[in-house]
Order: sequence, then C-alpha cells, then structure tokens
Amino acid sequence: MKCPHCRKLIHPQTSEQGLENDNVGFWSILRCRCPNPECDKFFFYLIQKEIAHLPNGTISRTGKVNTFLVFPKSSVKEPAVAEVPQIYSEDYNEACMILSDSPKASAALGRRCLQNILRDIEKVKAGDLVDEIQQVLDRKSLPNHLADNIDAIRNIGNFATHPIKSKSTGEIVPVEPGEAEWILDTLEGLFDFYFVQPDKSKKKKESLNKKLAEIGKPPMK
Repeated sequence: MKCPHCRKLIHPQTSEQGLENDNVGFWSILRCRCPNPECDKFFFYLIQKEIAHLPNGTISRTGKVNTFLVFPKSSVKEPAVAEVPQIYSEDYNEACMILSDSPKASAALGRRCLQNILRDIEKVKAGDLVDEIQQVLDRKSLPNHLADNIDAIRNIGNFATHPIKSKSTGEIVPVEPGEAEWILDTLEGLFDFYFVQPDKSKKKKESLNKKLAEIGKPPMK
C-alpha cells in the first residue's frame, strides 16, 4: 500500500481497536504507522465489517469489509509535481483534496488556478475566464489537445446557465457532472506543458553543455 503522507510503497505497522456493533455492522479503528524513517507518521482507517447472526446465537464478522481513510484526508489524485510553482500547486492540491467532498468548491479552486496560469504565463488581458480562454485560443500557443481541453471547460461549465462563473472564478456555484474532474485533468496537462517539459529540456541542455565543455567544444546556444 501507499502511505497517504509520503506516498511511498510501504508495509505499515498496524493495530486494530474494536468499537461496537450497530445495524450495519461491526466498527473498528485500524491504526497504521509508516515505517519510512523520513515520514514516520500515523494514519487511521475506519473499518466496517458486515456481521451475520448465526443460528447458535453467535455473531460472525466474516462478511464484506468496507475501509475508510479518516486521517489524513486523502486526495483522489496525486499532488502537483515539484516543478510546479507553489502559487499554482497549492490551489490544485487543495482542489484535489476536496473533490469527493465538494465538487463545487474543487471546481472553484481549479478555475482560479487556471485563471492565474493564463494571466501569469500567457499574459492574457485580465477579464472573465471565458474571455481569457478565448485570448489563448486565438494565439494558438497551446498544443491542440490542451487547447481543446481549456475550450471544453467553457462548454462543460455551462456559463449561460451559471453566468457568475464567467465573472468570479472563485465563487462556489453549481457544477455540471464531471466538470471539476475535467478542470483538474486539464491543469495536469498545463503543468506538464508549462513547467515539467521545459525543466526536463533545461536539464538535458545543461548536461550536454557540460559534456561539450569537457571536450573543449562550445556550448549549445
């Protein structure tokens, strides 16, 4: 399993503490501790085991088991990679964290993150999100698949139905099914395009220039 704190593959130390039965099953708390010395944190699961009342009057707990991570709050997606600046990764990671609890809040954070990227990197003229997306599309500065993705955000968002979305990206407003997930997936693609791939290219160029310098040749321009 993966530690929900450090996300390393681990075999945790565990202990289970029984609670009580109710009309849906037997409840217990499973305490786990990450063996990774750089992490060494606890995490906890709430366990629900289906029970059956046997003819002899005993109770069997061998039925279906449901497991719920209760601490730390887990994200449905991996956090933003290290190459992503904190100003964007904070909104993205929080949007991922709350996706299952509140798609509306997740979408609001995701739209804000998208707008910040378009303003900071694409240098769009500040306006509403619809207009800013259109400015980027008109420039044709993105690969086709990413351009299609940000364009779809306008369609999925149904701005005609919820016009407040196009004016205040941080507002908590109704979302269409799958909208919040689509925004997060689109941000992942933009992170890769704007931050990850340029960083990889920079490191490759630096490595090549080092080798060229060792043999007395001029660096790449």
